[in-house]
Amino acid sequence: VQLQASGGGVVQAGGSLGLSCAASLRAFTRYVMGWFRQAPGKEREFVAAVSWNNFTKKYSDSVKGRFTISRTNAKHTTYLKMNSLKPEDTAVYYCTAALDSRGGFVPVDAYEYDVWGQGTLVTVSS
Repeated sequence: VQLQASGGGVVQAGGSLGLSCAASLRAFTRYVMGWFRQAPGKEREFVAAVSWNNFTKKYSDSVKGRFTISRTNAKHTTYLKMNSLKPEDTAVYYCTAALDSRGGFVPVDAYEYDVWGQGTLVTVSS
């Protein structure tokens, strides 16, 4: 398994949850790391992504200001801290990696990501 996501669970609206993604990728710093999510009956959507050096971070409008993505290269781990959770954040969250071939550019489209983890379920109750 190259990407192992963990930390999902059930939380009440307004609460917080943290996800982790442990990567067994060679040359971890060559990858942009991201999170996508897929709610029941909906398409997979971009959540957040971070460049290899934590310098560039992108967020979807729906999570901006509430979620924070970060990575620790020494541990080959990417994090997603989720605050002020809403019921509409309920989804399976997928960790993903894209080989950085454009000098730190952080993509937001799923097709640009090469490696996908198995997903972890986040349920936000109202």
